[in-house]
Amino acid sequence: MTSATLPTGAADLRARHDRAFLGHPAGLGWLSFCELWERFSYYGMQALLVLYLSNYLFMPENIGNVAGMDALRHAIESVTGPRSTQQLASAVFGLYVGFVYLTPIFGGLIADRWLGRTKTVVIGALLMATGHFLMAFEAALLPALACLLLGVGAFKGNIAAQVGDLYAPGDKRRASAFQIFMLAVQIAVIAAPIVCGTLGEKVGWHWGFGSAGVGMLIGLFVYLAGRRWLPPEAPRGASARAKARQPEARMGRRGLLQLALLVAILPILMLSIVGNQQYNNGFPLWSQQHMDMVVAGFQVPVTWLQAVDALISTSTMLASLAFWRWWANRRREPDEITKMALGCFIAAGAPALLMIPALSIEGGGARISILWSFGYALVNNIGFANILPVGLALYSRVAPQGFQGLMLGIYYLHLFFGNLFVGWLAGLLEVMKGSNFWLLHAALVAAAGLGLLVVKLVFGRLLAPQEEQPAP
Repeated sequence: MTSATLPTGAADLRARHDRAFLGHPAGLGWLSFCELWERFSYYGMQALLVLYLSNYLFMPENIGNVAGMDALRHAIESVTGPRSTQQLASAVFGLYVGFVYLTPIFGGLIADRWLGRTKTVVIGALLMATGHFLMAFEAALLPALACLLLGVGAFKGNIAAQVGDLYAPGDKRRASAFQIFMLAVQIAVIAAPIVCGTLGEKVGWHWGFGSAGVGMLIGLFVYLAGRRWLPPEAPRGASARAKARQPEARMGRRGLLQLALLVAILPILMLSIVGNQQYNNGFPLWSQQHMDMVVAGFQVPVTWLQAVDALISTSTMLASLAFWRWWANRRREPDEITKMALGCFIAAGAPALLMIPALSIEGGGARISILWSFGYALVNNIGFANILPVGLALYSRVAPQGFQGLMLGIYYLHLFFGNLFVGWLAGLLEVMKGSNFWLLHAALVAAAGLGLLVVKLVFGRLLAPQEEQPAP
């Protein structure tokens, strides 16, 4: 009998004893490897999209080939005013990236209420692969982006929910499981721009997009191959309604309060990511102006700083996993909120660190060393390793039974609003001193840490896992 057909209680019992993958259930390995390929396709697409639009497709001689582009351009410019080629490309790119973090809400709802996680994830993977391959046709840009957004919505929250479903509510391995899951993402962030970006820029745009599509098909194959190790599907339809009527399955007052609290802390989580997300927005612009990018006579492209960040992020995620495993063997492991607050305080040190070279520049100093970029990435990623993946673990654990996919979709909302906020903050570079700009970011991230500590002090018992009942 496979995990796909095991009763829920039996599956939970097996998961407690399954340590086949780095001390975790075997299903975590399959889900992480699948997520690696899905993120490879996503970040490969992301690395190329704005360059493809601004350098080729949205040029005056080509933009007329894009079906429906006149209507979209009119809609954008009715809000922003006339846009140049580059500005229009950035606007379309921003809309695409923003909606990536909105559609998982609907994908989670569809899986929870109607299709189940497996079917929804498979449909999402097929839609994304279709979107990547449609990018080979200039006229099909907008249908391609629509397929990608719908596919990410169906895929993203539901595969993360399946990671959480591998663990019983009180299993302390859940937080480290999501760190391993995010480690797969970091590997994809390193590989995707190198493979898809090189093919797209050096061979042809469509080769880059095609390689992203192939990556997504590999991810789908991995997912289907590992299906027997994944969590069983939750009941839906009439059986779900019957189960919901059972006293132990009702959400109750505690569940409603937990749900309200998880939604209420989204603004705090939004602040927690501003230092990390600014590394991809304001920091490259600031670096172009003030950083000496010449190393041994070679002019280092600013975009390479993103690869450096990904490499450091991978290392710090591994270090965080090792540290908490070491800690758990000697002391009681802290809960998710405590870990996230600690991560915020560490991550706040990254923009605070940049105040030192910023003050030097304002005092009339020369361009700063590229090593400051390494320092920013190192400190930020040590903290961030304990924010985003640990938040995923918290939301997957506390989410009401039958609503895990929807709840993780709601969790991603803080990234949507956070990225909008970071874009506005980046505009302050033109009107603020660099030292004040980075001080503001350090204060915002530290404020998120304080906010999480308040949540811990006031609502810690509400978010704590209930003691598991002894087996009969």
